[in-house]
Amino acid sequence: MSPVKIFIAFAVFVMLLAAIPALLIYTGHSGLLLAKFWVLFTFITGFTFIVTASVLFIQRFNPALYAQAFLATTIVKMLGCMAFALLFVLKLHIDHGIFLLNFSYLYFLNTGFEVYVLLCNLRNQN
Repeated sequence: MSPVKIFIAFAVFVMLLAAIPALLIYTGHSGLLLAKFWVLFTFITGFTFIVTASVLFIQRFNPALYAQAFLATTIVKMLGCMAFALLFVLKLHIDHGIFLLNFSYLYFLNTGFEVYVLLCNLRNQN
């Protein structure tokens, strides 16, 4: 899969990911979202973009390191997101159940997109 196709897929993914919370706000169910949901959304989605771009950059210059780079950047993303979540919970007085729902929604779907990119690139190498 070419980098341009991956970035177009990422843009479509981000729009779909943002559509559900936007729909919740529009329909009056904003109680299911954190007050700072869009900060969390931007952080995790931005981190996913950086991870995807880094892995594609490494793949272009040294394809043999693709899998290792993917694992390393995914671990860095996981640790960064967990540190951000800890700071988010400690600094803001929020409902922990709503935070867990919002964080899980964003983190796991973004990680799923990363795995999708990995599988597409590994499939194209064979």
